[in-house]
Amino acid sequence: MIRIVGLGPGDKDAITLGTLEVLKSGGNVFLRTYKHPNVEYLEQLGVKFETYDEIYDNAENFDEVYSSIAEKLMNEQKSYGDIVYAVPGHPLVAEKSVSNLIKLCEKQGVKYEIYPAVSFIDVIMESLQIDPVNGLKVIDAFDIHNQLFDKRIGTIVTQVYNNYIASEVKLALSEYYKDDTEIYFIRAAGVKGMESIRKIPLYELDRQEDVDHLTSVYIPKDLNNTYDFKDFIDIMGTLRGEEGCPWDKEQNHESLKRYLIEECYEVLEAIDANDEDMMIEELGDVLLQVVFHAQIGKEEGYFDITDVIKAVSTKMIERHPHIFGNVKADTSEEVLANWDEIKKKEKGFENFTEELRHIPKNLPALMRAEKVQAKAKKTGFDWDKVEDALNKVLEEYEEVKDVYKGENRARILEELGDLIFASVNVCRFLDIEPENALNYTIDKFINRFEYIEKTALGKGVKLTDMTLEQMDILWEEAKHKKNLS
Repeated sequence: MIRIVGLGPGDKDAITLGTLEVLKSGGNVFLRTYKHPNVEYLEQLGVKFETYDEIYDNAENFDEVYSSIAEKLMNEQKSYGDIVYAVPGHPLVAEKSVSNLIKLCEKQGVKYEIYPAVSFIDVIMESLQIDPVNGLKVIDAFDIHNQLFDKRIGTIVTQVYNNYIASEVKLALSEYYKDDTEIYFIRAAGVKGMESIRKIPLYELDRQEDVDHLTSVYIPKDLNNTYDFKDFIDIMGTLRGEEGCPWDKEQNHESLKRYLIEECYEVLEAIDANDEDMMIEELGDVLLQVVFHAQIGKEEGYFDITDVIKAVSTKMIERHPHIFGNVKADTSEEVLANWDEIKKKEKGFENFTEELRHIPKNLPALMRAEKVQAKAKKTGFDWDKVEDALNKVLEEYEEVKDVYKGENRARILEELGDLIFASVNVCRFLDIEPENALNYTIDKFINRFEYIEKTALGKGVKLTDMTLEQMDILWEEAKHKKNLS
């Protein structure tokens, strides 16, 4: 039998009578740590015990500490039969060593008994007059990077042992809360003569001189703190609501199509400009479109943002079996091959033509052409070398020359399309994105045209008054300007 008892938050008056009886009458007492205000009181009572403080000095991290303590306790139980394990606070509140111990007991069929105690959470709630009915979240500082924060409820962060951990907690909280958010620094809660509870701005958390193993932090509920994803969804719901914006209420999936495309292109422009502020703004506009469509789906009763997130999360896990499963993929090529195979099964493609038809027609034509060619290449339907692709461009060029003077517009359209498609093939062979290549040329054209216009105006001549030959001379000059090439 393992009796697991709590020593309370630190004041001897908070130790329960049941716990005192177990500690005084039972032999083989083990404490997680000597660093607790009530340990001195136990010594005065004549309680004999051993502690596991040496493990803290030798282990690489706290997970290893708590696992090691639990394993050692199981060995002690095998040796002595009955043992007592005492921890600070309540055994079931923010006490990882106890949860590890319980798992081992249940796995090995060892009986255990929990003796309840006053926890530091109880004292904090009393000192700060917190009613947990209004929402309260308790987080272990060592697990803070795995937690989601919510400004709509109060949050207690426990085990802020030292300034290094305080710094880690501050950085994690600062990713969600404003830097100047008022928080409560709590040390030795409930311990007479030692307790210190004070308000400080979040950014000063790791600057406190009295941070130690008795330190916790409380972040009060604050609806006016920084906006989060739920705020964004609520804003969209308001705009579409009965008293919302007339324009927003009129929109549907079809009417929003053009805006989604426009916003995506503006993100690309921000990336090309390497402008981080612009990227934040434009990515926000893309997110707006996603949430907008999800809100419409919710109103129509077909789907909401949760379904969107669930679907893409499921897809990412299923499409990455080399990360979330047992498939081996060490190179990008292997990853893409797996991705394509999984996609085929998901979409139910029975042949390559279905894959080609699945490439969206709404893509820019150059991009769609490149994707179609890349898919066809996987079947072996491709040129052997770039020279063959270049010869095809010349062939298509001759065919355009044969028809461009005629009146058959459909034929001219067809042959010009063939010429452009063949040019995309050359880009693909040379690993050049045709969209980038064409945009580069467009920008180059604009820069050279600007040179012509500025030069002409500098001579007091309007472009519309110049001959093509005169403009062509300036064009050739522009070609030799390094910054215009």
